[in-house]
Order: sequence, then structure tokens, then C-alpha cells
Amino acid sequence: MRIAVIDGQGGGIGKHIVEQLRKQIPELDILALGTNALATGAMMRAGATEGASGESAICHNVNRVDIIVGAISVMMVYGLLGEITSAIATAVSASKAEKILIPIQRGNIHLVGVPRIPLPHQIEALVNEVKERFNVLSAPKE
Repeated sequence: MRIAVIDGQGGGIGKHIVEQLRKQIPELDILALGTNALATGAMMRAGATEGASGESAICHNVNRVDIIVGAISVMMVYGLLGEITSAIATAVSASKAEKILIPIQRGNIHLVGVPRIPLPHQIEALVNEVKERFNVLSAPKE
């Protein structure tokens, strides 16, 4: 299974996601997709298998993975303080890959019915969802 972790700015959230995924599912093929080289570098140092940076790299690779993870803002134009372009938001939204996203509520976005819990707990829930999908896809066929 191949998973893309998308992040921007300094890559802090993506770094923590990659660390936890690598720790709990060591055999996972993790592709770090950063809106910039700093974010990609942070995710690579955290244990991603490969990495690529920028709009073109993200748009090109989101259709080559099974799962996309990151903050919900990777699907919103101008998300991540403006680093998510309309091309990135469109490519991520249109990708056939399953999206498992953290509901980080910043700026003027408020997700009603979603409790505000600390980021480490959100990342733990995300990793548990990925583990569940990984176990289903990795199970031997009868």
C-alpha cells in the first residue's frame, strides 16, 4: 500500500504523521508531498520513503497512491496559509485515493459537530484509520 502525506509550511504536522505511521506500520510505502522543500524535508527526515515538492509534484502523484492523509485544508483553495493552490485542491479532491484527513479548524473554518481535540489525539486517530485500511488491504484473499 502506498500513502501520500501532504503538508506545507514547515511540515510539522506531516512530520508527526510520518513518524507515527513509520513506527506503527514499518512496511508502509510513504510518499511525502510538500507544498515546499522545507515541508518535504521534514517528512523525509521523519522516515518517508520518497518525497517531492511543489504544485506539479502533488498534482502528479495524488493519483498514484491508495490513501492521502493530511489536514483537511489540503482540499481547500488557499489552505495552509495560502499554500494550497486551486490546482492542488482540485487534484486532491478529484483523486480516487481514499482521503483520511485531520479536521484542523483554523482561520474562519468551523466544522460543526467535530470536537476540538489536541493534535496528537487527531494524529493517533488518523494512524488508527490507516492501520485499519492497511490490515484490510493486506489480508490474504481466500
